[in-house]
Amino acid sequence: MERILIEKLMENEPSRISGWAQKIRDTKYMIFVILEDRTGSIQVSIDKEKNQDIVKTLDGVLANSVLSFEGKMVKSEYVKQGGKEFIPESVQVLSSAAAIPIDETANIDTRLDYRWIDLRSQKNHLQFAVQTAFVDGMRQFLLDEDFVEIHTPKLIATASESGSDVFEVKYFDRKAYLAQSPQFYKQMAMAAGFERIFEVAPAFRAENSNTNRHTTEFTSFDLEFAYIDSFEDVMDMEERLIIAGLENVKAKYAKEIKELFDVDVVIPTRPFPRIKLADLYAELSKRYGYVIPEHDVGDMNAETEKLTSRYAMEEFGHEFIFITDFAKTKRAFYHMRSNDVPQGYDLIWKGTEITTGAQREHRYEIIKKQAEEKGLGKDVEFYLEFFKYGCPPHGGFAIGVDRLTMLLLGIPSLKEEMFIFRGPSRLTP
Repeated sequence: MERILIEKLMENEPSRISGWAQKIRDTKYMIFVILEDRTGSIQVSIDKEKNQDIVKTLDGVLANSVLSFEGKMVKSEYVKQGGKEFIPESVQVLSSAAAIPIDETANIDTRLDYRWIDLRSQKNHLQFAVQTAFVDGMRQFLLDEDFVEIHTPKLIATASESGSDVFEVKYFDRKAYLAQSPQFYKQMAMAAGFERIFEVAPAFRAENSNTNRHTTEFTSFDLEFAYIDSFEDVMDMEERLIIAGLENVKAKYAKEIKELFDVDVVIPTRPFPRIKLADLYAELSKRYGYVIPEHDVGDMNAETEKLTSRYAMEEFGHEFIFITDFAKTKRAFYHMRSNDVPQGYDLIWKGTEITTGAQREHRYEIIKKQAEEKGLGKDVEFYLEFFKYGCPPHGGFAIGVDRLTMLLLGIPSLKEEMFIFRGPSRLTP
């Protein structure tokens, strides 16, 4: 008999179900097992007197064991588990579990030691289904917009890219580095005439950060496209991309997200609010008495981002807001400048920056000069070559998929959101 998923069970049809024994309760006359698979759970009700072989097989079997039952699903008004129960005729223990070393009261770092067990919950399974839907919605939007997907190398020859620290690795007889983003190769694709590309892939940051929103390895959703007139075109593209992702999530999981996370999936209106950094400083000072610390002038910090979202909701009733006109000293050398102002932006959502985007500098002499200003001339020689032989005007951005999911569902930390978290003090499991 082939296995059938719990959500597809038909009343009184002979069936085989398999899954995790979420709970096992042994009473005087009955054994009750809550069996769970990827589609849901059902109560398996075992009459001890009528099913002595099953009782014998389950003797000593603990919760979290993997079981397979053959029998029939019946309706029952006495069963809280959806008004249905499964009456078995036989059981097979596919995998017997030892006593579980953690429970939901354990602290996050202990739970991460046993992440494969910690993930065994409906809530955790939903968050990855939601992430899949978000990425799928954005990917499908780009495919409909004539983008192609590429896969760039994660082993690179230079340590300089966007200013972040990188991980050094041994590469045969020389040094290599783990890529902190596919930025250089995205722009190489523009020089190769691809015009519209995207990539969903890992990125690495050797930053000794211990915050709820930083990690040393994450999944980045990157795109780049050519023949733009300004960075306004890039912001416009990101608005439509995010809306497509959120619409897909809402269509598939809005009800479940509300039930398990108590979050409403809000589809933002276009255009998203936009404000220059200097004007933002003035608004935050006037409204909240906040003054940016001297070392952060020309940029933003975590407190600025939180207050910016508060301002966006109070002034515009909007969850998203673009910030423009950052200081050139705080932006990457490959951002195009106009009157010495970088032609780029940060996008803030729910108190956190989710994107830095920009129109890129595509003119060889100018980008070479800007690289030299940052002291990167020699390190990025191979990259500068991309612009020697003609390159169209272009721009792009990147979104951290894990941070996006964390913010959407209101999960407090990337440690709890990511499938496997990597931080300065964690390299296992």
